[in-house]
Amino acid sequence: MRIAISGTHFSGKSSIVSSMVKQLPGYVSIDEPYYLLEEDGYVFPEPPTVEDFEQQMIRSVKTINESSENTIFDRCPLDPLAYALAMENTSPLEEPVDTNYWIDRMEDAMELIDLLVFVPIEDKDRILVPSSQDLKLRRYVDEKLYEFIVEDSLGILGDIEIIEVSGSIENRVKMLLR
Repeated sequence: MRIAISGTHFSGKSSIVSSMVKQLPGYVSIDEPYYLLEEDGYVFPEPPTVEDFEQQMIRSVKTINESSENTIFDRCPLDPLAYALAMENTSPLEEPVDTNYWIDRMEDAMELIDLLVFVPIEDKDRILVPSSQDLKLRRYVDEKLYEFIVEDSLGILGDIEIIEVSGSIENRVKMLLR
């Protein structure tokens, strides 16, 4: 199975990925596109631009297309789109995000995902969120990902199994292993 773990920053995705790989012999994990691009020498400005999120989406698509069956991904191509739309929502852009362009670029890779796990923000955060974080941005990304994944608002998820997890890391992993 190819499993993608999706959610806003500081929601517990990486903890789930780490725990799942330990419990599923033969599975490998793929780090989130941001870190893969950094390893390749990509320099992200602060704050990142829509183009930076587009590069993350492209990298996510590439890693999915090149992956083997037993892979767990920290993020999927929907995550950077949610962040790009958040950028558009929080500050006017010269050119609006062309969602159809993004869908065209990611749709085939998304079809390779067998299980898509949504990790929402919970009322009491499971991961300590630094005070420096933009909570409004975090909430907006969470809402967009809910729309994309749980509601399939983009209409591209087809037969992908969707699971929304909650509770402690242990509880989330138990939900997935079932």
